Amino acid sequence: DVRRLPLSSFGKKSLLTRIIGTASFMIQVIWRGLFTFNLSGVLFSTSPPLIGFAATVIRIFRTVPTAYWAMDLNPDQLIALGKLTRDHPIAAFLESANRMILRNASLIVALDRFMAERLYQRGNFRDRLVIIPPWPHETFVEPVPHEANPFRARHNLTGKFVIMYSGNHSPSNPLDTLLKAAVRFRDDPRLVFMFIGGGIGKKDVEDFIRENELRNCICLPYQPLEDLRYSLSAADVHVVSLGQNMVGIIHPCKVYGAMAVGRPVLYLGPRPSHIADLLDQHNFGLHVSHGDIDAAVAAIDRLSNTDPQILARMGRIAQNVLHQQLSQELLCGRFCDGLELILR
Repeated sequence: DVRRLPLSSFGKKSLLTRIIGTASFMIQVIWRGLFTFNLSGVLFSTSPPLIGFAATVIRIFRTVPTAYWAMDLNPDQLIALGKLTRDHPIAAFLESANRMILRNASLIVALDRFMAERLYQRGNFRDRLVIIPPWPHETFVEPVPHEANPFRARHNLTGKFVIMYSGNHSPSNPLDTLLKAAVRFRDDPRLVFMFIGGGIGKKDVEDFIRENELRNCICLPYQPLEDLRYSLSAADVHVVSLGQNMVGIIHPCKVYGAMAVGRPVLYLGPRPSHIADLLDQHNFGLHVSHGDIDAAVAAIDRLSNTDPQILARMGRIAQNVLHQQLSQELLCGRFCDGLELILR
């Protein structure tokens, strides 16, 4: 039973509308939490900011357990992006709030071992923390053969080798290296670079493509959920990007969509990291550091000239890892086990 709270969002046009929406949501959450009959516990995540404060208020007054599902970490992300300094009053306030929230949580769920290590720096709660990666949309994501894929036909991709980035375009997932590599392949008629999604970084991608007159690049908005299997399967290789200072702060969820449709991965980002761990252990993709354009060009050239059967084998490895270790059934089961322990 999902109950949506009214007047909890007024759009993202200005900081004021965001603050008003967040404040309205927080007040309603606290009110519902304090006066809901037979409340057994509270599960909260990292959005909106400080929602953990509302959960802690409810915990104190209702004496119920709380579970904190960490999706990303702040002020860590703001500091890593250069939007705050570590000694800024807002950063200090967020850090204090985080420590209070973690101290009061009965269960803490981190998405990978790097995020867990960052959380451990805020207190001694190893006995309350579990690592559970997010699971993919298995209902909507499954491989579709190229020859039966209407998305490839609609975008004239027959006979093309498609390098795709699909997801949020943001400073936390920089694409400069991929775009500069696309410039090097501008005269190769077989290669197509697709950028699907949105976000504050999407305009930068579109501007770069326009300014460099890249006819080998296609930009599309987010695709409907029911069409996700077709858009993701249209790729021959999926690009997953993680910002240089973002390890343990955000989790590279895009890799799971690529794995679900059985496609090799080209990872742009630092190592060690969660994706680097997956690639090192299972060998279904290549790694390139941000800024290394020559390495990116070499990796794309290597992948695009690899025997299709070898690429398909790499994709099957990715699929098998997902089904055996990262499936919704397995991870959701572990998540529910953790909740049941604190609700007893």
